[in-house]
Amino acid sequence: MGVSKQMTFTLACVVVLAALVPGVAGYLSARLEAIESAERNLHALEARLHIREAREARPASMSSPCLRTPATPRFQQVPAIALGERGKRVPAWLAGLIEEVADFKPD
Repeated sequence: MGVSKQMTFTLACVVVLAALVPGVAGYLSARLEAIESAERNLHALEARLHIREAREARPASMSSPCLRTPATPRFQQVPAIALGERGKRVPAWLAGLIEEVADFKPD
């Protein structure tokens, strides 16, 4: 029973491809699964990070609900011109302090 060289080559190619195609398909599917797993882990870590940042960004005083808000002081805004001479006078202690700060030279 003589088999031609062409038939032997064809059978050899079929055997190689029969082993190679499933191997490559398995490798590629394993790589895709690893990428999807890494992506899921990344999303889980990002969610944990966002939760931690949100928890740390919230002030400690906001952890309990505020029952009563304190009354805000009401200041009367008066133009400087309305103060007259009183607005131009500077107390002596303040004038001395201003001079000391102006004359200060670091070593």
